[in-house]
Amino acid sequence: MEGAVLSPSPWHEGEIALQRRMGVEARMSEVGRRVVRDHLIDQHREFYSLLPMVVLGAVDQRGDAWATLRAGRPGFLHAPDAHRLTVELARESADPAEAGMEDGASLALLGIDLGTRRRNRLNGTLRRHARGFDLAADQSFGNCPKYIQPRQARFVRDPSEQTAAPVSPSSGLDDAARALVRQADTFFVTTYADPHGSGQLDVSHRGGRAGFVHVAEDGWLTIPDFAGNRFFNTLGNIALNPHAGLVFPDFSTGGLLQMTGEAELLFEQPGGEPLEGAESYWRFRPRHIVWRPDALPIRYDFAEWSPFALNTGIWP
Repeated sequence: MEGAVLSPSPWHEGEIALQRRMGVEARMSEVGRRVVRDHLIDQHREFYSLLPMVVLGAVDQRGDAWATLRAGRPGFLHAPDAHRLTVELARESADPAEAGMEDGASLALLGIDLGTRRRNRLNGTLRRHARGFDLAADQSFGNCPKYIQPRQARFVRDPSEQTAAPVSPSSGLDDAARALVRQADTFFVTTYADPHGSGQLDVSHRGGRAGFVHVAEDGWLTIPDFAGNRFFNTLGNIALNPHAGLVFPDFSTGGLLQMTGEAELLFEQPGGEPLEGAESYWRFRPRHIVWRPDALPIRYDFAEWSPFALNTGIWP
C-alpha cells in the first residue's frame, strides 16, 4: 500500500552481510519481518509446555558464552501470556552457564522436541522468581527441522534430583572429549553480536552425520555450515563477535561437554575435498572446558537418521 511504513528489520549487520553474500538479502528482509515476532504465538505457547528439555544460552560476567541443556517434567515450561515464558528450574551451581543467568540478563532459549524434530527459539530478558525465572520475549520464531536426528526421551531419575557426579574442568580436550566430539551428530552453540554486552544472544542446533565436526591435533574444531533457513543467526553473530560456547550432549549417559572460546568464519574449504552440503565453514578454539557426567536426568534413544543429514559429508 502506498505510504505504508515497514517494520524494522529483525536482522543485524552481521546477519545481513551473510544474507547479502548468499544473494538472499531482499527475500530474508521480507521473511524476517513476517516470522520474527516480539511475542509468542499460541502454537509456540502450547509447544513449550510439552517439552521435557530445553537448551539455554547465556553470557557470564567475563563475556564468555555458554550453552547448556536443562530438563524437567513437561509443564516446567509454560507461557502465562504471549509476552513471557515461565521456566521452573532450580539453579545448578555446577553448570557454568548459571553465571550468566542473573536477574536482568539476556538469555537465549531453544525449545526442541527431538521426537518430532520441532524447534522454536526465544530470546529475551530474564527475570528471577522463587520457582525459577520468566523470559520476557524480545525475538520469537520457529526453525526448520532439517538436520535433527529423531530421538525418544526417557527420564532415569526425578529431574529435581541433581547429580552428585563430580565436574571435570580443563583448558584442553582430553582423549575422551575428542572421542565424544568426533562421534557426535548433534551439538548446540551460543553466540552473541555485541562484544560489550549480550545483545542478539542466540542458541542454535547443529546436526549432521557422526563425524561432521573435525577435531584438529591443536584442539581447534572445524564445523561445516549446511544449507538452512538463511537466517544466519550463529554465523552473523560470529562475524561481529568471536565469543562462542558449545555443548555436546552424550544422550546415552546424560553427560554434557561444555566449552567456551572463540570462533571465526571460513568461506573457503579448509584443505582437502569440500564436504557434501557445506556452503561455508567456521572454526572454534575452546579456552575453558567443563565435563559434567550425568548432568541430565533424561536419556535420548536414537530412532533414525534425518534424511537431510544423510545427504551431507563427514571428515575423513
